[in-house]
Amino acid sequence: MTQRLGNAGGRAAPVASAMQRFRAGYGFVLEWVVGALMVILFVEVTVGVLFRMTGHSLIWYDELASVLLAWLTFYGSALASVRRAHIGCPELVERASWPVRRAINIVAQLLVIGFFAVLGVMGVWIMPILAGDTLVSVPIPMNLVQSVIPVSSLLIIVAEITHLVDLIANTRPPSSTSGGIALADGLH
Repeated sequence: MTQRLGNAGGRAAPVASAMQRFRAGYGFVLEWVVGALMVILFVEVTVGVLFRMTGHSLIWYDELASVLLAWLTFYGSALASVRRAHIGCPELVERASWPVRRAINIVAQLLVIGFFAVLGVMGVWIMPILAGDTLVSVPIPMNLVQSVIPVSSLLIIVAEITHLVDLIANTRPPSSTSGGIALADGLH
């Protein structure tokens, strides 16, 4: 999926497609979100442990840590979708002929997108039900806490669509030196 352009040295330099550049930028933003959540969680738990060691336990730190861990999990899943880092079984798919592998990967991408579309819609549907509820120990609205479901679902759908576009555009078997995506990368 990369093009090659000649440069002054006579060697061809890879030029990333617009989709690859978008995916790289998108992944970079998600890395910062996940990194920030990890730092916030680390600081929050460390403060909670230090207060507990001094005999002055904070009543809110474990509930907030649970929320932060859930957010880290959901946003980390979006980052894993961009990086194609979810668990998969590419060995089974790679045994099939190239057209069959391509079809399986496209169908798998569509199923993943469909699942997260349903999850996102259900997440949005539940938001008004949670309006007015807060966490037990701190006055953080539950619909803010649960907003991670539709937001991360949308982030995952965007990541999966970028890979689906590559799969659909890849109409010929990739060569081992093409620099394009591996068909097994289409499965999680």
